[in-house]
Amino acid sequence: MNYETITVEITDGLGLLTLNRPDKMNALTTQMRAEIAFAMRDMAKTARVIVLTGAGRAFCTGQDLGDRSDAAHIDLERTLRDEYVPMLQAIYDCPVPTIAAVNGPAAGAGANLALGADVVIATESAYFLQAFTRIGLIPDAGGTWFMPRQMGLAKAMGAALFADKITARQADEWGMIWEAVEDEAFDAHWRGRAAQLAAGPTAAYAAVKTAIRGSFDKSLDDQLSTEAHLQGECGRSRDFREGVLAFMEKRPARFEGR
Repeated sequence: MNYETITVEITDGLGLLTLNRPDKMNALTTQMRAEIAFAMRDMAKTARVIVLTGAGRAFCTGQDLGDRSDAAHIDLERTLRDEYVPMLQAIYDCPVPTIAAVNGPAAGAGANLALGADVVIATESAYFLQAFTRIGLIPDAGGTWFMPRQMGLAKAMGAALFADKITARQADEWGMIWEAVEDEAFDAHWRGRAAQLAAGPTAAYAAVKTAIRGSFDKSLDDQLSTEAHLQGECGRSRDFREGVLAFMEKRPARFEGR
């Protein structure tokens, strides 16, 4: 695919997907959603970690209402099912760790695009905004699923109903994201975090994602059984043997990953 709305690069196992409509604050279009979905699946074949970020001063401000001349009459159900679902599934189901490096405002579907990543790192000047009720809608793009799991029912309900801005620092304190970082240190910080994951045991990371995400629907006994099964698989890997050997030899481990 020839990308027109995003840029993609992979360096030393670190895949970087940049939303690239800075003049529109990286608002989502039909083409952009298709490009993101394709790029995520394609990059996952070779990258060991994938970072999503935005060009310019915003991460993503949600749906571009100017993308369609009939915006007020658009079939939202079809658009969500046919365009948003494939994009979100490509991010959420990615077999390697994903990081949303939120470099600026993340609003509407853009906020929930970020929350779909495994880890969210935001610059302190960024904010998250569930703007949907301002135009008579409900949070979509997975927002009603991500928010209560990441920030609790009370905060999720307030964020959805009041449509107030949530600063990166608030999001950090509420458990909505992993961390908020000072603007001056942001770029170097998320790149360091991504490099750490790229050098790590990516098969174990995939098992972590499976275990934690599946825990919400399981009893403790079932989850303990899942842990035992996944740990058994990890314990038979070369990465486990290398990790133990590196620990004994007091040196950095050299993980192969998946």
